[in-house]
Amino acid sequence: MAAHPHQLARPGISQAEFVQFQRFIYNAAGITLSDAKKALVSGRLAKRLAHCGVASYGEYFRLLDSGAHKDEVQEAIDLLTTNETYFFREAKHFDLLRERALSPQRPRGETFRVWSAACSSGEECYSIAMVLAECLGERPWEIMGSDICTKVLHKARIGHYPMERARHIPQPLLRKYCLKGQDAQEGTMLVESSLRRRVQFGQINLNTALPQLGQFDMVFLRNVMIYFNGDTKRQVVDRIGAQLKPHGCLVIGLAESLSDSGAMVKPVAPSVYVRA
Repeated sequence: MAAHPHQLARPGISQAEFVQFQRFIYNAAGITLSDAKKALVSGRLAKRLAHCGVASYGEYFRLLDSGAHKDEVQEAIDLLTTNETYFFREAKHFDLLRERALSPQRPRGETFRVWSAACSSGEECYSIAMVLAECLGERPWEIMGSDICTKVLHKARIGHYPMERARHIPQPLLRKYCLKGQDAQEGTMLVESSLRRRVQFGQINLNTALPQLGQFDMVFLRNVMIYFNGDTKRQVVDRIGAQLKPHGCLVIGLAESLSDSGAMVKPVAPSVYVRA
């Protein structure tokens, strides 16, 4: 008796094949995958093997490595990068944002610029936008959000989220800047269009030379460094540090640290660094 199609066993991933994908994502995005991630890699890529009509992970790797399938390479990168975020994550960083935006030392009339450098599906960017809309209003400010993953950037541009993602948004800001879904959209929320227009999104790989971005008052690079080894961390911090204005601020996750932050930035508080 033939097996039901859904019961067909997917091919296993050998250690040698897993090592190939460890190298692939490190070379593509600077991400170091531990050996504990072997099941995650096989699980996330299994559907792509079927989609591409290949019988093994090794064959799929050769397809990616051939240079002839750039769209598929991006698919694999999207699947192997972790994207977890929510609105107003780590509230003290938004208090710092408010202080920096309202600082009397800031040159009057200068545009306050913030970069969310691993923005995932956009919740961090829109949290920043709500804070700046409240404290700066019509004074000039702008936000850039970037990620290596194209799928999450698409979600970020739309700004449409399940309502449960809104639980950390202060109620006054939720009412002012988010639209509640009705009928078929019930249980969802949409970030208001005037706020969405203030955020520009683009794909950027932090593991390569950065495009011309201008300089920023603050860069949020939170909960990303945990995926990088020491050398990659230093290179990324140097690249991002060069994009900070004098005394500009780099914020990383509260659970992260830069034991060797290099010459570009110096620590001033837990998870907070300024351009040296």
